[in-house]
Amino acid sequence: MDAVLLSRIQFALAAGFHFIFPPLTLGMGLLIVINETLYYKKGEELYKTISKFLVKIFALIFAIGVASGIVLEFSFGTNWSNYSRLVGDIFGAPLAAEGVLAFFLESVFLGVLLLGRDRVSKKAYLVSAYLVFFGSHLSALWIIIANSWMQTPAGFVIEGGRAILTNFFEAAINHSTAERFLHTIVGGWQSGSLFLAGISSWYILKKRDIQPAQAMLKLSLTIFIVMSFLQFGTGHMHAVQVAKTQPVKMAAMEGLWESKDGAPLSVWGFPVASEKKTYLEIGIPKLLSIMVYADPNARIQGLNEFPDELHPPVFLTFQVYHVMIGLGSLFALMSLIGIFLILKKKLFETNWYLKGLLFAIPLPVIACEMGWMAAEIGRQPWAVYNVLKTADAASVVVPPWQILLTIIMFTVIYAFLFFIFIKFLLKLIEKGPEEIAKSSGY
Repeated sequence: MDAVLLSRIQFALAAGFHFIFPPLTLGMGLLIVINETLYYKKGEELYKTISKFLVKIFALIFAIGVASGIVLEFSFGTNWSNYSRLVGDIFGAPLAAEGVLAFFLESVFLGVLLLGRDRVSKKAYLVSAYLVFFGSHLSALWIIIANSWMQTPAGFVIEGGRAILTNFFEAAINHSTAERFLHTIVGGWQSGSLFLAGISSWYILKKRDIQPAQAMLKLSLTIFIVMSFLQFGTGHMHAVQVAKTQPVKMAAMEGLWESKDGAPLSVWGFPVASEKKTYLEIGIPKLLSIMVYADPNARIQGLNEFPDELHPPVFLTFQVYHVMIGLGSLFALMSLIGIFLILKKKLFETNWYLKGLLFAIPLPVIACEMGWMAAEIGRQPWAVYNVLKTADAASVVVPPWQILLTIIMFTVIYAFLFFIFIKFLLKLIEKGPEEIAKSSGY
């Protein structure tokens, strides 16, 4: 058993499970803010009913997200001690800021949303909703800053075997922070909005809680439609950034082995690293060059320009990236159908579409997971791009059997947490917004 490989599997398991929840909190936070704002301005009980329902679900998602995320920060000191030793002074700062400046802000004012409806003024409650929304997005920003520094490190020097911060702003707002943050936030809003659209569709199909369900579906589907098309723009910006700052990753994502003038955009294929060839390749001529450089004849670097030992796992990077793109295209199609049904005033009567929204609930989260996998796998063999290799970042004192034991333990714990999450989520949904609104307090 290889300790480095097991450490990577352990971290991927922990991060992958945890990341089910942050996109949902981003999207649900936006929906809560919108409904609370409407309630504050219009005074209609419908928006209060919806908001109380959303706050309960948000709290559940937040709680499981916190429980699943704690282990990630500890793992840097156990399985990745060499990483912490070299770059911990830089990487640790945004993680600390996320905890002190964002997590506590979000959690404190979530308490107000849960317990303060009848204890604070209407305006104070609205402000609390905005602070929860701001806190969740600030938390995402600090995490993106930390991860983006690993992708495109800047603002530091290596002295005495340690990375020393020389310019905080350059390190924080490095060459990929803005693009990655926008892409992540839009993905979160997309995930949360389809999550609620699917739940609302279930109520309409069951012919219960009709008034709040229809209002929730109108709002959430509108946001989903807007985000589905906006995501193409943020994704394009991010892809251009990757092509210019991490060309080997882009080459792996596209299965591009030889550098090309007028490179095609890959749609389908099966890259084989041992043969340095992509089988059954389907591509759109010159489109990759156009998208990256706005020039149909621009040169795009291929994998063969880089040493083999610096190639990421090409097949996996290629496939997860294309699954993400495929799901994004599916969301655009769903959005077009949604626009048509809204204009025809047939949204609430079209059962096959409502069922489609219901079963599509997990797809945006899967797309987010695929995007993170493409980013992280595509960065290999580097833990910090062009600075520290993953093999050199792992701890040398943790034996493989202990890491394997934690993988088994985490799998059991995460399965239990997910069971708890689904169980309580279904209870909230079964109870419904109208019954929750009638209950006193929380």
